[in-house]
Amino acid sequence: MTDTFNGFCRKRSLAGLIGAACIAIGLGEAVFAQEHTLRVASVASQGNIDYDYLERLAKMVNERSDGRIAFRMFHGSQLGSITEQISGVSSGAIDMTLHDFAALAPYAEDIAVFNAPYIYDDGAHALAATDPQNSSVMQEFNEKVIRAGNIRVLGGLYRGARQLTANFPVKELADMEGRNFRGVPLPIWTTMLRGMGAIPTPVEWAEVPAALATGLVVGQENPLSGIYESRIYEVQPYVMITGHMQSVLGLLINDDTWQSLSEEDKAIFRSAVDEMAAWSLDRVASEEQTIIENLRAEGVTVLEADDGLNVEAFQAAVLEQVAKDFPQWEGYIASIRDLQ
Repeated sequence: MTDTFNGFCRKRSLAGLIGAACIAIGLGEAVFAQEHTLRVASVASQGNIDYDYLERLAKMVNERSDGRIAFRMFHGSQLGSITEQISGVSSGAIDMTLHDFAALAPYAEDIAVFNAPYIYDDGAHALAATDPQNSSVMQEFNEKVIRAGNIRVLGGLYRGARQLTANFPVKELADMEGRNFRGVPLPIWTTMLRGMGAIPTPVEWAEVPAALATGLVVGQENPLSGIYESRIYEVQPYVMITGHMQSVLGLLINDDTWQSLSEEDKAIFRSAVDEMAAWSLDRVASEEQTIIENLRAEGVTVLEADDGLNVEAFQAAVLEQVAKDFPQWEGYIASIRDLQ
């Protein structure tokens, strides 16, 4: 009788342990299913607006998700070049990055249209046109990138209008003719610089200081914040306010990572992305004139239209080159210009 009773107890105890284990596993799935640590790659260095954007966004999402979403940051090209980072997001080796839309061309070739020069009225227009929640053009391309590359565009960071720098003054297209200017190593930059009369010379961002210092290139282009914070002006004493691109970087996430988030956490993420887009627009607006004044205080010559810089000639020549190299963009550009 005792043996029978002990056997019964052991069976009940075993069953209880199994049941408790199953409950624990179930609870574990409920507790941990929404916990994520995202690996984030960027080419940014501390002080850059894209560095600050990612750090602020990460803090905001982490706090609002009560710690369910955490981030490991790898700035300064620690995880490779732009191409390698995009490939990493596609494969899932990297969860998120921040780059020009043109870097997504392997998955949707014509998405580089969002980097086309002289197609936006201002920064607000550029952000509206690249917003995947509200821009039908971006929604179309986002679906292509998701299907082909497993990458989703979540939103954008406005970095400001891109301007030229050189170690000599540039006022007319002829001033750039036959000279090597650094371009982002993507085709739309080659087209743009060719339109300006320069010899496009692709150089990765991390190699730009050396390329400028050694004379591999005699000029480059970037938003004013990048020019100032990276101290490019120390080897490029002329800045030309051409405003040739309204620079928006796309916040890109691996789609499997995105789909693994709960609807609540997706909503938190989207809200934070929207707030940070507005933050970037405000930051650029508040700092650009100050940067120009600081550059002049450092002895830099800043040339604007009032100083004889022929911006209209640059615009006409560049748009002509874009139409020649990318005739299929005509409809997209028209739609983008209609968006506000």
